Amino acid sequence: MKASREQVLENKRAILAAAAQLFRQRGFESVTVADVMKSVGLTHGGFYGYFKSKDDLIAQALACMLGHDAAPPANLAVYAERYLSPGRRANAVDGCSVAALASEALRQTSGARSAMTAWLKRQIDRLSRISPGADEAQKRRNAIGTWASVVGAVIMARMSDTSALSDEVLSETRAWLAVQDSRSPKLQARTKRRRARGIG
Repeated sequence: MKASREQVLENKRAILAAAAQLFRQRGFESVTVADVMKSVGLTHGGFYGYFKSKDDLIAQALACMLGHDAAPPANLAVYAERYLSPGRRANAVDGCSVAALASEALRQTSGARSAMTAWLKRQIDRLSRISPGADEAQKRRNAIGTWASVVGAVIMARMSDTSALSDEVLSETRAWLAVQDSRSPKLQARTKRRRARGIG
C-alpha cells in the first residue's frame, strides 16, 4: 500500500530529526543510513525514496538543525554566559549543532558546507545587533570574536577528559569575555559618568 503524501512528509521529518540527533551525538561518519532508518522504525531500503544519498541527508539535516533561529537575547554578555554553561557542554545531543559538528563539516560535501555557511552568516548578523560597539564594523567584530570564543571554548571543554580543565576553559573564557565587554565604548562612557557623579 502506497503511503500518502502526508505520511511521506511525516516520515521525512522523523528521519531528519533522528539524523540530526544521531549526528550531534556520534558525528557524521559514525552514523550509517541503516542506523538512522532503524531509529525511526523504517527499512534501510526505503531511505532512497526520501534522499538521494547519505550526503543529501547530511545537508538536509544540517539545514533543519540550523534553520530555526531563536530570538537573540538582549545582551551579548548574557548570551555568552548561557552558552558557556556546564549544562550546554554536557548536552551535545540537543545542544548547539555548530559546536558538535563544525569541525566535521570541513570534510563534507558542498551542500553540507553551504548549510553551515548560510547559518554562520545569519548568526553573525543576529549577534551583531546586540553587540557593543561604536559603529557597525566594531559591533560585527565583537560578534564574530564572541561567537568564535564561545564555540571554541565548548569544543575544547568537551574534548578534555579532565573535569577541572574542562571547567577552567569555560570559566576563564567567560571571564575573558567579561573583560572584553567592559572595554566597550558605551560601558566606558557610562562608567566615566558614574565616576563623575561620585558613584562607584
